[in-house]
Amino acid sequence: MKYLTDTQIFLWYLAGDSRILPKARNFLGDTVSNTFFLSDVTAWEASIKYGLGKLHLPETPETFFSDRVRQADYRHLRIDLRHVTNVHSLPPAHKDPFDRLLVSQAALENMTLISDDPVFKHYGVKLLTLLDIS
Repeated sequence: MKYLTDTQIFLWYLAGDSRILPKARNFLGDTVSNTFFLSDVTAWEASIKYGLGKLHLPETPETFFSDRVRQADYRHLRIDLRHVTNVHSLPPAHKDPFDRLLVSQAALENMTLISDDPVFKHYGVKLLTLLDIS
C-alpha cells in the first residue's frame, strides 16, 4: 500500500516524539510491507518555517530532507502539474495551500494520507491517524 506522510507525522517520527507510540513507529518504519512517500510540499512548507525561525532542524532543510528521506527509506513525491491544477476541485475545508496540495497529491496518486490534523477528514481522501495505527 502507498502512504503519504504529512509534515508533522514525518518530523515526529524522525525526532522519536512520544506521540508516535511503538506500534505506530513500527508501522511507519515498515518499508518492506508498505511504500511511504514524503512530498516536496512538506520540504517546501518546512523550509519556509525554518527560514522564519518557527521550525528548528538539526541541519539546513537542503541537507535534512534529502538525508532523512533516504535514512527512513521513504520515497520523494515530486509536485506535478496535475497535483497543482487539481487543487481547485477540493472542497473549501480550509485555505492552507500546503495541506490542499497534499490532499490533491494523495487523491490523484491513490495514496492514503497519514496525518493527525482533523481538517483532512473533510476532504474525502483516504486517511490514517496515529490512533488508527497505534
